[in-house]
Amino acid sequence: MQRLGPWSREAWAALALQLLRPPRAPCAGATLLFRRVQGGLVQPPAREFAEARLKTQLESDKEKSSFVIKTPKGTRDLGPQQMIIREKILTAVISCFKRHGAKGLDTPAFELKEVLMEKYGEDSRLIYELKDQGGELLALRYDLTVPFARYLATNKIKKMKCYHIGKVWRRESPSITQGRYREFCQCDFDIAGHFDPMIPDAECLKIIYEILNALQLGDFLIKVNDRRILDGMFAVCGVPDNKFQLISASVDKLGKMSWKDVRQEMVGKIGLAPEVADCIGVYIQQHGGVSLVEQLLQDPKLSQNKQALEGLGDLKLLFEYLTLFGITEKISFDLSLARGLDYYTGVIYEAVLLQTPARQGEEPLGVGSVAAGGRYDGLVGMFDPKGRKVPCVGLSIGVERIFSIVEQRMEATEKIQVTETQVLVAAAQKNFLKERMKLIAELWDAGIKVDIKREYIVTEIQRRMSES
Repeated sequence: MQRLGPWSREAWAALALQLLRPPRAPCAGATLLFRRVQGGLVQPPAREFAEARLKTQLESDKEKSSFVIKTPKGTRDLGPQQMIIREKILTAVISCFKRHGAKGLDTPAFELKEVLMEKYGEDSRLIYELKDQGGELLALRYDLTVPFARYLATNKIKKMKCYHIGKVWRRESPSITQGRYREFCQCDFDIAGHFDPMIPDAECLKIIYEILNALQLGDFLIKVNDRRILDGMFAVCGVPDNKFQLISASVDKLGKMSWKDVRQEMVGKIGLAPEVADCIGVYIQQHGGVSLVEQLLQDPKLSQNKQALEGLGDLKLLFEYLTLFGITEKISFDLSLARGLDYYTGVIYEAVLLQTPARQGEEPLGVGSVAAGGRYDGLVGMFDPKGRKVPCVGLSIGVERIFSIVEQRMEATEKIQVTETQVLVAAAQKNFLKERMKLIAELWDAGIKVDIKREYIVTEIQRRMSES
């Protein structure tokens, strides 16, 4: 192999300038290197290396010049006006949670990876995993339910009613028009502990009803089902045990896909027998009220399945409590509701807007589900060393989807005040700065919201006086 000759002092100097140049500094080193290479001041062996180094440097600078500053895909910034809207939504939600006796709770934004995995069915692929951090494999939380269950198990809590508000992350395809993001806020309400059957479940449905009414989003419907009814239905129709979760995930798509497409997925993709899929179709296309529950209790097939009978019996009791709460006109027993998350064990529910208000200046938004939840009696036991179970039921309010509707409505119909200023202090004459500052301090100390604008304050006062 031919040995390369020694580099000249000029070659070493040009290369050193390139290696030591700060990333954001002007490309002076590349210019110098180019001149030395072109001028023949670099010896032939070093010349080839210097030319390659120059080419790499120029390509790197080109990439930097094409960099676009923006928010990551599926995220958004919230300006002052948008924060006012969000705060109004959160205030309505939190006041309802507190009215029902809930305490506040917060958990870390990330958990141990093994805490989150295998809790969400096929949606586990949407979890954001983090690289090894100090010897621990971590992941951003996918929802607030699993962290709550981990909190109960960690602290050996057997009874609790709480609310939990925070951001969660999902690696899915975002849709801004549908209020679906990769980073979004959830508002959860959960009841843990042993209580009389269906009382906590009925309270959760009442909370969803109260919040959606308070936010005045338009007409809505709360769909209700039970995982035990679904599993019993699959069993009597002949679905193999190892395909329950796959078929459940397909059934859950019925609101987004036609029955024909769902059936094709069951038969063509999952390998279900056509007659089994047709049997499922007979059931899951039914929806109604307590009369449908009573009808299915007499069904020749379902009445022979223990799981289905337990689920139907609890739903009948649930409807009795919902009647006492006066909200049954917004409740629909829907056999197609599946909720694909693995941890649900009993009653499940989902609130959908029947139509998004399309007022003047607004465009229709298909935001779909705005609240959901259910019973998860076995989740806490997954984290307890002795497997001790704590029955739980809860709900989650889809803040981002609600925000999409409220934001559009307020921007079209209302002028959004971004501050809560009660008093503006100003003087028509100059040289009163110290007096104004003293007065402002007294007002602040008295708890009064005061703005201390230094420019155009007289104009602002005149504008407000003219408006009043």
